[in-house]
Order: sequence, then structure tokens, then C-alpha cells
Amino acid sequence: MRSDIIKKGYTRTPHRSLLRATGLKDEDFNKPFIGVANSFIEIIPGHFYLNKYSEIIKDEIRKNGCIPFEFNTIGVDDGIAMGHSGMLYSLPSREIIANSIETVMNAHALDAMIAIPNCDKIVPGMIMGALRVNVPTLFVSGGPMKAGIDENGNALDLNSAFEAVGAYETKKIDEKELYKIECAACPSGGSCSGMFTANSMNTLCEAMGIALEGNGTILALTPQREELMRKAARRICQIALDERFKIRNILNEKAVKNAMVIDMAMGGSSNTILHMLAISREAGCPLDIKELNTISKNIAHIAKIAPSLPSVHMEDVHKAGGMSAVMREISRRDNGLLSLDNLTVSGETLGERIKDAKILDESVIHKVENAYSKVGGLAILFGNLAEQGCVIKTAGIIGERKFSGRAVCFNSQDEAIAGISGGKVTKGDVVVLRYEGPKGGPGMQEMLTPTSLIIGRGLGADVALITDGRFSGATRGLCIGHVSPEAAEGGMIGLLKDGDIIDIDVDTYSINVRLDKAEVAKRKAEFKYAGKQVSSRWLRQYQKLVTNASNGAILEA
Repeated sequence: MRSDIIKKGYTRTPHRSLLRATGLKDEDFNKPFIGVANSFIEIIPGHFYLNKYSEIIKDEIRKNGCIPFEFNTIGVDDGIAMGHSGMLYSLPSREIIANSIETVMNAHALDAMIAIPNCDKIVPGMIMGALRVNVPTLFVSGGPMKAGIDENGNALDLNSAFEAVGAYETKKIDEKELYKIECAACPSGGSCSGMFTANSMNTLCEAMGIALEGNGTILALTPQREELMRKAARRICQIALDERFKIRNILNEKAVKNAMVIDMAMGGSSNTILHMLAISREAGCPLDIKELNTISKNIAHIAKIAPSLPSVHMEDVHKAGGMSAVMREISRRDNGLLSLDNLTVSGETLGERIKDAKILDESVIHKVENAYSKVGGLAILFGNLAEQGCVIKTAGIIGERKFSGRAVCFNSQDEAIAGISGGKVTKGDVVVLRYEGPKGGPGMQEMLTPTSLIIGRGLGADVALITDGRFSGATRGLCIGHVSPEAAEGGMIGLLKDGDIIDIDVDTYSINVRLDKAEVAKRKAEFKYAGKQVSSRWLRQYQKLVTNASNGAILEA
């Protein structure tokens, strides 16, 4: 056992003495030690109840002959941090989470780990840390939130609340209606109910084989989710000492590609690309961002979920057959891109897991023949405006897939919010929101507020937005993020001026500004950094070490 290094032999007398202080008895020193990595935090709706789930898991681990040791990671709620300086800490928290997993697991030489994440950066942060430790590991999330319902029976979610702000500003709704939406949009605990970043990552855990079936779709705070917790706890005890289930044996190159195949089929959050780039590097099989369009061209988009289709939420996907049904359907005509022979944490191959899955509601999960699109729901665009690429959630496009417009430039999210709210952005414009990348932000803020204001003001089909920052998974519209190189690196997005004509063509994967080489050279020579200065010591450290989005915004060693 890996943990023998802290509990066996006469030289470990003081170590055992300390462990006895935690309640261990003689017989416990021959049992596997399992880390229970919990992301319990009371301010996040998807996490405030995870302390109760960890008690269930620890109880089941003890019953199955192992010793649980719970520890916690931090978490940031992107919705609460959105639209103010708190969002600067969101993406950097992923690195703290990864470091904390590595630190606790390796410092105490624990034999295996069960991780309890749920939201946004917490899932990828835990995965990145687990890959560094490389012991048998199982992920079991807290589960998605139930969708809200308005007084007319229409589905609501967090995105409804953000878009309601823009609707209120343009007097489409009154203060009373705004308040009703606020109170109904998020009705219970869980990760926000649509295919936003959290639920995107939790479903991809199924595709990668590091979670049990149902991890991404069984609702939070239900008996079914509680039973999944018990099942996961029993399974980690079964595999705790089995080296076949070290996470790097499961989360390999095939698993990374499987995740991206299913991401394309589901039209997941654009943030998944940022996180999968980082995860693949930790797994030792770096994903080339250029490969993603090859996957997208060969994978049909068969499920539209909020925000792309506001009436459909994760609970509907679960009732329609869950992720196994999505994977089974995609495997019928995926040109061999889905690796069905890859091992999953349950001991089956992916193909064995999904072989009997069926679509139970074709209005939610379409057949490949009736796909929303013959190509995937995410795309990478390249051109003189993004030489290293940028990301668009094609599943969330409202208007045309081809757009040309005049640049309206803002050097921060705050400037953009003020400009959009003040009517500076009109039909036919391309909002350029820069100095919000990993270095420039720093921290690459999620920017749901400006995109929601555009939608709320009725401009969703008539305005494009490009940024070196990123979007919430709740974003919809012609919104392009992760532009690399970013403005803080002297990338083209930092050289743009108001009135420049920008051409976007999603179907040809291109994004360009109409400037000749002489003008570009002139602007580069005149370029002066216009980004913000930060006082935070931690954010300054992050700023110095972080790579751009096309490299997953990982920290350089």
C-alpha cells in the first residue's frame, strides 16, 4: 500500500501516534487510506450540502473496510463573482484547487481518492490535481440544480436572471417582474441547471470514464443522487489498491478525445476547451487546439440544452436517457472518433457501459439523422485576429453564422458594461472586449453580464462580441472568446481601433480584421499596454506565470 510509508515499521512510531489521535485503532493500519476530497463551501449553491454527502461517502467507505480522510478545497461561485473584481479570482482558483489536491494526497501518501466537486473550475482543478497524484480515483459530483419555473409554467435558470437585467434596463419588464425572476430562477441546491460550465464538465467526467453513469445528470438533493454517492464510495474501496485504475490509466489520450467528441455533440460550455487543454497537459497527452475542428466537422450536434435551448435542462437530459444515450447515439456514426475500448472507473469499457442505452425522448436527444447540426456545437476560429485560435459556442448562435461589422473597443469588462448599457453598441457592431485574458485580466474573467445585456437589449442576432477573456457557459449569441494571443501579449485584439471592420465566418472557421500588413506593422510599433494594474500579490504572481488561453491558461513551471 502507498500509505505504508506513513504507517509501517518502528520508525513510523510517531506517525502512528499522530494517526491514533484522529481515532485510528490497531486494525486500521492494515486498511487502505482513502482521501475524500470535498469542495464543500456554504456560499455556492452547488456545494453548500456537500458536507452531508461526504458523511454518506465516509460511512460507506468504513463499511467497506477502508479508512476515509476528508479534506477540503476552496471554491468560487462564478455567478456571484460575476461583474465585479471578484471574478479575477475565478480561473486562478483552479490552480489553487489542483495544488491543494496534490499537496494533501502526496504529503500523506494516501492510497486512493474520491473527489466530490460540482461547479466550474472546481471540477477541472480537482482533475488536474488528481492526475499529478495518480492513484485510483473516482469523481462523483454534487449534481445539477432543478430548473426554475415562472408563474406561466416556463422554465427558468440563472441565465434568465442575468438576461432579465438587460430586459429591465430597456423597460421590457418592470421591477416586479424582475423580482419574480430573481426569486424563481434558482429554486434549489445544485450546479446551475443548464449546460453551463459545471454541468458540461460533470458530463465530460462520464465520457472520460472517471465517474459513474449518471454523474452529470442525476439531480442534486434527490434519493437517486444519494445512492450514486454510496455506489461511488463502494467502488473506490474495490479499486483502492488496483493499479489498473490509477487515474492516468483511464484519463489518457483516448479519454481526452472522447470528452471533446461528447462536448461537440452536446454543445457544451466554451470553457470546457480551456479546461480540457489544461487537463490534457496534466495527463501527458497535450491536446492540439487545431484538432478540435476536425472533431467538430465529424460529430453531429444532437442535444440542445439551456442556454442554447432555454426550455431544456439537465433533468430533461437525464429523463431522456442521460449521457449514455448521447454517447450510444453518437457512436453509431462518429467516424471512429469515440474510443469505445477505453477503460472506465466502473471496470467496464466505455462501449460496454453504453451498449444498452436508449434515447427515451427524441425531442431532447435527437437521432443523428435528425441532428440540430451535422457539425459539433463548438468551433475554433483562426485568422489574423486570432493566430493561435479563439473559441465560439456555435450551439448558442442566435443570428447568422457569418457576420461583418464595425469594431467598438473597450479595454475592460467595466467599460463594456457601461458602454452597452449606455447605448454605445448598436446593430451591426462587433464589441471588442480586451485586456481580460489570463494575463491581462488577470485571471480571464467570465463575462456573462455584457453578453446578457446584449441579449436583454434585443441585439443578440445583430451584434457580435469578441474577447480575449472567456464566457460563462450560460452565454448565448455570436460571442467569441479566448482570443489568442491576448491583448496583454500585444496580440491583434490589442491593436484594434473603433471602426475597424471585422469579418467572422463560423463555417470556414475564420476571423479577420480588414487591415493590410503595413497598417498592422505601424500599430504594433505604436502599441502601448492599456491594461489594468493589480494590487493583489496572488494575482500578480498568477499574471507572471500564466500562459494564454490556447495553452489552457496553465501556469508555467
